[in-house]
Amino acid sequence: MALLMEHQFRQLPADKQVETRPFLEAVSYLPPFFDCLGSAVFSPIKADIAGNITKIKAVYDSNPSRYKTLQHILEAEKEMHGSEWPKVGATLALMWLKRGLRFIQVMLQSLVDGDKDENNPNLIRVNITKAYEMALKKYHGWFVQKLFKAALYAAPYRSDFLKALSKGREVKDEECLDKVRQFLVNFTATIDAIYEMYTKMNAELDYTV
Repeated sequence: MALLMEHQFRQLPADKQVETRPFLEAVSYLPPFFDCLGSAVFSPIKADIAGNITKIKAVYDSNPSRYKTLQHILEAEKEMHGSEWPKVGATLALMWLKRGLRFIQVMLQSLVDGDKDENNPNLIRVNITKAYEMALKKYHGWFVQKLFKAALYAAPYRSDFLKALSKGREVKDEECLDKVRQFLVNFTATIDAIYEMYTKMNAELDYTV
C-alpha cells in the first residue's frame, strides 16, 4: 500500500475548494498505479493521466497566485477562451484527469467492498470492469472499448495486485485493504468535489474518443 499511502490527499476545507499545488503533488504519484495492473494495455490510461497532469501544471506554474485553486483555473479559462471553453486548456485536461482518477477510486472502493467473481475470487476483473463502466466507458468509442476488454484478460491476480501496491513487500491482504480504505477518504472527497465543480460550472463534455 506504500504506493498510495506515502502521498495522501489533503482533507478538503469546508468550502470544498481544491488547492491546485497540493492536488498536483498528490496526483503526480498516481500514474505508476497502472503498472500494478500488470498489462501494457493500461499504459494509454497511465499516459493520459500523466499528460493531463503536465498540462494543468503548466497553467498553474504560469501564475500560481492566480490559480491557487482548481476553480480559479476554470473561472479564468472561461473568461479567457469564451465560446471555446470548456474544450480547451487545463479545463479540458482536468475533465479527463478526473475520469482517470474516478477509475482508480471506483476500482479500489470495489476491492475494499469485497466485490468478487464467485468463480474466480482471486481475479480483479470484476473490480476493473466496474471502474471502467462507471468512469470511462461512455467516453470511449467501440475500438477503445474493445482494447479495454482485451486488457481485462491480462489483469493480475488480486494477491499480486495488492503486493504490487505494497511495492513488493509481503503484507497481509487485510492490512493492505485497511490502508486502501484510509487513502480513499480524502481521495474520494477530492474527486467528488471536482465532479461537483464541473456540474455547477456546466463544464462537462460528453464526446467520445
